[in-house]
Amino acid sequence: MCVLLAYEAPADSLIVRLSTAFSNNDPLEIHILFHELIASAFRNNYASGNLWHNYLTHFILNNENFFSLSCERREAPGGSLRDVAIHDFEAFRRLYGLCNEHMHYIDNFTDTGSGSSQICEISKAIAESQSPERIYDIVTNFYRRHGVGRMAFNRAFRFDGTELLPVEHVGPVRLSDIVGYDEQKAELVANTEAFVSGRPANNVLLYGDGGTGKSTSVKAILNEYESRGLRVIEMYKHQFRDILRLTEILRPRNYKYIIFIDDLSFEEGEVEYKYLKAIIEGGIETRPENILIYATSNRRHIVREVWKDRDDMEHKGDIHRSDTVEEKLSLASRFGIAINYSSPTRKMYHEIVSRLAESSGLEVNEELLAGADRWEIRHGGMTGRAARQYVDYLLGRV
Repeated sequence: MCVLLAYEAPADSLIVRLSTAFSNNDPLEIHILFHELIASAFRNNYASGNLWHNYLTHFILNNENFFSLSCERREAPGGSLRDVAIHDFEAFRRLYGLCNEHMHYIDNFTDTGSGSSQICEISKAIAESQSPERIYDIVTNFYRRHGVGRMAFNRAFRFDGTELLPVEHVGPVRLSDIVGYDEQKAELVANTEAFVSGRPANNVLLYGDGGTGKSTSVKAILNEYESRGLRVIEMYKHQFRDILRLTEILRPRNYKYIIFIDDLSFEEGEVEYKYLKAIIEGGIETRPENILIYATSNRRHIVREVWKDRDDMEHKGDIHRSDTVEEKLSLASRFGIAINYSSPTRKMYHEIVSRLAESSGLEVNEELLAGADRWEIRHGGMTGRAARQYVDYLLGRV
């Protein structure tokens, strides 16, 4: 068994177990491991071509180590670090060349629609390489262009307090799909463009009526800018105690991150907003330059203010100041940009309904729009959400 330095494989990994089974020519163990190999291929979306090569490639491209992370940061590894990598790629070259009489089960696997083009194409290129230096060039070029690990193959994540979990199904919505709100979208785009370009940018609060497209705008921004290294991490308010831990995970990576907090609001007695205030601005530790916070809320002032908050009112001349009120309102003020999404006019509402109906193959006429007006009365008013629900209702009865 070859020795890996930077890409050390766990003893229970398929790399170690299958290469050992090949060396021992153990047919039963090989067949058992082939089942695991096939399951891994479908689970990771590379069930096409040589599954053994694809597994090795997936391991290389997802392995976060001192060498791969250095390449991701666009730092050209040299000296001993490059020697370590060349050593490992020579070991991988021998692993790619493993041959066994049972290999025909997995050396030309076909399954329509189950092959990740990146994994399969790079796997083929590495398998055809004649030297570890050539593998080094292939792999380092990938790291520099796409990064390494889950960040290279996923664009959206949730944080469970310890690690980032990929969100595999993100809707394909684009900003052009959102009818109206041109000024709001332009302001959001300008801020995000500055961010991904490495220029100063602000945290953003999108506030206003429910169902007006605040969350959809953030999803669309991800789809517009993912190719330029933008990633979105979704968090919930009960996780704010862990937000510093999350920033330490994200700080050294060569991506731009938006921490997305949907439907942000705090009721009386909830104090998690203080953790958020500290990370936005005001804590002793500065927020990393590769992180912004985009939050949506149905309220302009995120923390609910109640009448008893005014009990500590200070009277001094014509100045009336409540420390409690000021503390609560200060959270919203720490977002550099606040964008208002108000309910659309009836004309805009009809435009939204018409656009959705046309894209779904429905005929737009006065009867359809009159039905949309009746629908919004019983379903929360004139919003994009109500329009979508109405069109879905009609489609369900076609």
